[in-house]
Amino acid sequence: MKINPSNAAELFVWTDVDSTYEDDFNEWYDREHMAERVAIEGFQWARRYRSTSATARRYLALYRTENIKTFSTQSYQNAFQNQTNWSNTNFERMTNTNRRVMHVTHEVGFGNGAAIALITLDTADFNYKAVNAVIDDITQIQGVLAVHYLKPDEALSTPLPSEDPSTRKLEASLVIDTTSQDSAELAAKSILQQLSLAEERAAIFDFMWELRSEDLS
Repeated sequence: MKINPSNAAELFVWTDVDSTYEDDFNEWYDREHMAERVAIEGFQWARRYRSTSATARRYLALYRTENIKTFSTQSYQNAFQNQTNWSNTNFERMTNTNRRVMHVTHEVGFGNGAAIALITLDTADFNYKAVNAVIDDITQIQGVLAVHYLKPDEALSTPLPSEDPSTRKLEASLVIDTTSQDSAELAAKSILQQLSLAEERAAIFDFMWELRSEDLS
């Protein structure tokens, strides 16, 4: 598969939530928050995922935008600075949250799958020569559909209250869309081995649902 440069961006929110309030957290995301964000000019879609990895944060949300400039628009700033009461309540219930605004620097393949592998690198940028060689390899795995390179924007990655600033790190990530958990696990294992990354750098997720901007028109 060809590795293509991209001008897109993504809001990346990876979090745990107090299990006492998990049902309300999911209801808020599914009935209010996803639609609010996707309705902002420049947003294209939002996707939610639930982790199947025992040690990983439980929920991941990805919000795709046309480009990084979307996060500096007045429309986005108004939404970010004027949260609903339901949003503020659930922000307080979130724990160990990782909020990043990411440049989508490159993409390979197409489509979104039933599962993803998330690989968190130990640097804020990519060693493209090394990473590209690995991606060329893992795209040969049956069930691997697409790979997205996510590079954090330091200025725009404003942390949420539940992130500990003393341990906060900006790290590049790879998101691999696959047709099954087995394919996601094979891809993750291969990347970890070839890039000499620790096992905890990988997490596997089930795809929950997607909302596209055209769904709201």
